[in-house]
Amino acid sequence: MLIMRSQPTNIIAAMLEMLAVFKGACEDVETLDRLMTMACDREKWAGGHSLFSDIRQKTKRAEEQGDPLEIAQYAFEEVCAKTLYNLSGSNAPFDPDSPFWILPLGLALGRELGFGEPSQVSSLLKM
Repeated sequence: MLIMRSQPTNIIAAMLEMLAVFKGACEDVETLDRLMTMACDREKWAGGHSLFSDIRQKTKRAEEQGDPLEIAQYAFEEVCAKTLYNLSGSNAPFDPDSPFWILPLGLALGRELGFGEPSQVSSLLKM
């Protein structure tokens, strides 16, 4: 039986939950740590643009090496950084659908890491 939530989901709480899961499962945790620190402090959200640029460099290297796990990790991280920046209300935001992609890209990363159940990645997916 699927239980529908009656309250909207806090995107920051959902993001932090997934970041914590992935921090315990990924080899490269440097930008995961930075995202977690940033997400916990609204004053730092505007730094999401710069953090996105740093993650993008990692994405490019992973794509050049053809590493599907790192590609999935950095795609998830990129969308988290974009979301934080957009939530800061700063000028020149990223695409407004960025928060939408947190869960799907988190699930893709979870699959790459070998998680068998979506609820292992996010409690939003518990049935």
